[in-house]
Amino acid sequence: MSRQPAVSGRILIVDDDERQRTDMAAMLADCDFDMQVAADGQEALERLAAFNADVIVSDLVMPRMDGFELLRHLKEHGDLTPAIALTAFGSMEKALSVVHDLKAFWFLEKPVEPRAFKTLLDRAIRYKRSLQKNDELKRELSLHGVLGDMVGTSPAMQQIFTQIRQVAPTSAPVLICGESGTGKELVAREIHKCSPRSDGPFVAINAAALPETLIESELFGHEKGAFTGAMERSAGCFEQAHGGTLFLDEIGEMPSSTQPKLLRVLEDLRVRRLGGKHEIAVDARVLAATSQDLATHLREELYYRLSVFQIVVPPLREHKEDIPPIADIMLQNLNKKHGTRVAGVDTEVLDLLQHHDWPGNVRELRNLLERAAIIAGEGLVGLKDLSSPVFGVNPAAYTRPSPAYESPVLLRPGQPLTKIEEAYIKLTLEHVRGNRKLAAEMLGISLRTLQNRIAELREEENAISPGS
Repeated sequence: MSRQPAVSGRILIVDDDERQRTDMAAMLADCDFDMQVAADGQEALERLAAFNADVIVSDLVMPRMDGFELLRHLKEHGDLTPAIALTAFGSMEKALSVVHDLKAFWFLEKPVEPRAFKTLLDRAIRYKRSLQKNDELKRELSLHGVLGDMVGTSPAMQQIFTQIRQVAPTSAPVLICGESGTGKELVAREIHKCSPRSDGPFVAINAAALPETLIESELFGHEKGAFTGAMERSAGCFEQAHGGTLFLDEIGEMPSSTQPKLLRVLEDLRVRRLGGKHEIAVDARVLAATSQDLATHLREELYYRLSVFQIVVPPLREHKEDIPPIADIMLQNLNKKHGTRVAGVDTEVLDLLQHHDWPGNVRELRNLLERAAIIAGEGLVGLKDLSSPVFGVNPAAYTRPSPAYESPVLLRPGQPLTKIEEAYIKLTLEHVRGNRKLAAEMLGISLRTLQNRIAELREEENAISPGS
């Protein structure tokens, strides 16, 4: 069974009892922790000025500045470092008040049990990492409208980013709704990346892609000999996702006979492999996605269990203003995948993209750009690189000239530059079948500059031959 690896971190232990400090430090001697100690709250604040602690472990009763004052000071100054309060036996009420009122991460009773101590420190450090990651994401979003591999500055996408930031640090199940191809799995992966479970596995299973006879084995696992063909023991997706996230795509396709068993695992956090005699504890956060109306496909109690928090991903046609940045980040990823050097799309192609309704959503856009990037190879994706009949583009009209293609421009000494320029513009326009935007791109000038130059050449020609 996979488990989250232990994390390293910086620990500040605050206790007026030197023996207690020494004992706790000794408990962590075999861990990859950078530790410092302080005798009271005042010394702890002095230490924190130069020591960026990931977790503060503090006794509550101390001279000078006690644990209550220390935590209150940190809260008032916006310090989000998770704190673990140490409390004597019988002081549970005080410990709970510290957790509730002063936002301590949790508490431990003295004498401290080593295994519980290490486990709590590990979770507190992961929590601190997730807070830091969220702060970084907020800064990145405010500057660029980017969240991992997701991008968008439209109100619709900004709302998605906000919802991801809100729900990621929690353990709540999330139901992600949206049309096929909108990027629901991408949302699930970003929730996982922004969560305290980001170091754990992300396991995805598509309920629509598995036959009904196999789905329970995939979810819950099986023992050797549990059914015909079960040649060896196999862990299910819940076990594989232990310590991480399980993504159930197209949950509406889950067979009705499997739904009660899934509900029980979600409630008990225990699975029993097919053919097994014992239950196995699992710790996997469940995210689900659907492109259907679940009211007619899921048992009511399962639907409510999965939809504690809902995120609705909008279709691409409802936030077309995000197409330029989405196309940019897609092309960056495609360049890495195929070794191409495509810098972006030209303005004419971008205009076509933004006027298309995208029934296949972001997936359709990616497929189109992947073909275009392979054809273009480098530079900008132009109309000549679009091999999709959806846009009414005939790639043959934009094929490059063969090596035998000869230019009618003859360079002779003393030939007027205007004549050479005129001939070259005409040649380029013939090559692109009169498409002035594409001609301007090939000539390295703006469309307006090209149009102005054509008008000037016509004026000069009319001035020479008024009767023509």
